[in-house]
Amino acid sequence: MTKENTQENNRNENCPQCGGTHIILDERSGEKACGNCGLVLTDTVVDLGPEYRIFSVEEGKDRRRVGSGYNINIYDKGLSTIIKGNRDSSGKLLDKNTQYKMMRLRRQDNRSKVDSTKSRNLSIAMTELDRLTSELNLPENVKKNAAHLYRKALEKDLIRGRSIDAFIAACIYAACRLLKVPRPLKEVSKASKRLHSEVAMTYRLLHKELDLKPPVDGPYKFIPKIASSLNISPQTEQLAVKILRKADERNELVGKNPRGVAAAALYMACKEADEEGSTSCI
Repeated sequence: MTKENTQENNRNENCPQCGGTHIILDERSGEKACGNCGLVLTDTVVDLGPEYRIFSVEEGKDRRRVGSGYNINIYDKGLSTIIKGNRDSSGKLLDKNTQYKMMRLRRQDNRSKVDSTKSRNLSIAMTELDRLTSELNLPENVKKNAAHLYRKALEKDLIRGRSIDAFIAACIYAACRLLKVPRPLKEVSKASKRLHSEVAMTYRLLHKELDLKPPVDGPYKFIPKIASSLNISPQTEQLAVKILRKADERNELVGKNPRGVAAAALYMACKEADEEGSTSCI
C-alpha cells in the first residue's frame, strides 16, 4: 500500500480470518485490509466525503457533503433533486435498459419541477433576475431582496395578467431603493426588455400593494457613481462630499433633486481642484 490510514474503523469491523479489529484503509487504491494477517476485506471502498479541497483549519473540521443549500434566487430554492449520469457508484457504464429507465426518470423529474403555474412563472422570473443583476453589476444582497419581493408579489397574485419582466425590473429598483444602492429607474428600465413607462407603473403598483417604505435618497450616495463614470480623482470626490456637508448644515439640500445636487457639488469640487477635463463632462 502506498498511503495507509491506520485509524480504527468506527464500525468495529472484525477480520473474518483472524478476528482482528485493526482494519487499515488505503485511500489511494480504495482497499480495506486487516492489519494483522493482511487479508483484503474489500477493494471497492466508496469515499463518502466531499470532493472539494480545504484551505484552512476551519474548513477541514467541517467538511460536510451537502448540496448548494437554500437559495431564494433559484426558482425551487435549490432544494430539488437532480438525476443525471449513465454510470453507477463504482464508475461502470449502465446497461441499455437501465439507461433507458434513468432517461425516463430524468424526464419525469424535470416535468414535475415545473408542473405548476407558479413554478413556471418563477423559473422565467429568476432567469430574468440573473440577467438583469449581472448586466447592472448589482451585489448579491440586492438580488436576494429583489427575489423576495417578487415572491411576495406572486403570493398576492399581483402578476396575473401583467409582464414578468416588468415586475422583475420593478423589484430590482425597489431593492436598490431599500438597500440604498444608487441605481436610477431609467438605468434599470434601459437594461430591461420593457418600456420605461411600464416599469415605472409596475413599481408604483408594487410600492402600493406591498407597502414599501424606502428611505429618501440623499445626494451623498450619488457622488461615487458620478465620480467613477467621469474618472474624477478621490481627492476631488472627498472635496465634493465636504461641500455637500456644508450645504446640509445650512439646510440648503431640502426639496432639491439629489442627483442634480451631487453633480453640482462635483462641479464645484472640480473647479477648486482644477480638474478642467471633468467639468465639461458634468
